[in-house]
Amino acid sequence: MTTTTRPHVETVQHRTTSTTVVTTEFEADVRVEQKQAAADGVVVLTLRDLGDQPLPGWTPGAHVDLVLDEVTGPTRQYSLCGDPADHHVWRLGVLREAEGHTSVHVHDRLQPGDVVRVRGPRNNFPLEPVPRYLFIAGGIGITPLLPMVAAAEAAGADWRLVYGGRNRGSMAFLGELATFGDRVSVRPQDETGLLDLDALLGTPRADTAVYCCGPEPLLAAVEQRCAAWPPGALHVERFAPRPVAEPTRSETFEVVLAQSELTLAVPPGRSILAVVDEAGIAVLSSCSEGTCGTCETAVLEGEPDHRDSVLSEEERRAGDCMMICVSRSCSERLVLDL
Repeated sequence: MTTTTRPHVETVQHRTTSTTVVTTEFEADVRVEQKQAAADGVVVLTLRDLGDQPLPGWTPGAHVDLVLDEVTGPTRQYSLCGDPADHHVWRLGVLREAEGHTSVHVHDRLQPGDVVRVRGPRNNFPLEPVPRYLFIAGGIGITPLLPMVAAAEAAGADWRLVYGGRNRGSMAFLGELATFGDRVSVRPQDETGLLDLDALLGTPRADTAVYCCGPEPLLAAVEQRCAAWPPGALHVERFAPRPVAEPTRSETFEVVLAQSELTLAVPPGRSILAVVDEAGIAVLSSCSEGTCGTCETAVLEGEPDHRDSVLSEEERRAGDCMMICVSRSCSERLVLDL
């Protein structure tokens, strides 16, 4: 396999406007140029196009799909943590997870010279221009924040990174972060305890954006403490589904595909994505867990039951888009721009 593009009907959502177009996504074989240990249980992959052609550009916060045919289970997403100005290599940090088939394969079997397939990049976690940033990382959550702090530094913004982990040995990229001096606070739990989120977030600041990535308990705690902050101040990224309650509507609901002029029934236990795909309508998807944002679709009528881990509370309240791989419907009928 070499470079391909995958045609599909996709709703391109820009948070304020949306356009449904026939589009393509970059997908290619790349070679593992380097594989290096970055911390206990963390390796860094450097990937290069087989023909050394430029790879698509990306911005801080972007991730790519790592597709390993030998591995069963969903395709996994990994944050790009290199230099966006370098268009010839992509760098990924991969934490070894006992139940993660892809990460175990990367750690135990993947070697320099091997070929893997990638898709993307996509960015659901973009760095917005503001005067001041507070970055909070937990463990492998440092990966999307690494290019962000470099961008904030280059822009001359006022910023601070607080980086927590179990111990120093488990915390990747400490050498790179040391170049930023006291803007970076390294807080290993075995030395300093849990991050003092009350001190960090207890006073809302109107000119500050908070960017956080890490394990679910950290994200949930940060969300709780940022409830009093100005709307849109907090930005989080999850690579595992957030805990959700039972669906609002337990019975079958109707989905109307406006462009395709189809009306479909979505029964309990089946996703909108699966029903739409079965009807022959191509929608790009990846994780099937509501974490990657690939299947984001515009909602023209009806009230979505949001069950994803991507949209902010403001975006959920707007109700004009949804992740159809996991989200369902509060209303009897949804009209989608597909």
